Amino acid sequence: MNRKKKIIQLHKNKLRNPEKKLQDSKKEKYVSKAERAKRALALENAAQDELTSTDSSEK
Repeated sequence: MNRKKKIIQLHKNKLRNPEKKLQDSKKEKYVSKAERAKRALALENAAQDELTSTDSSEK
């Protein structure tokens, strides 16, 4: 009896809450360690480019 009740309850919950599946999660998408390193390197290069461009324009 319990198994049947649980199955019915799970099925009802799936029918009641279809909106929950459509909602965006609050967690951010996973970014791998290699991808984080690439982004950090790109930001660092961009910061250096800004510094060199401002130094050359001041001269």
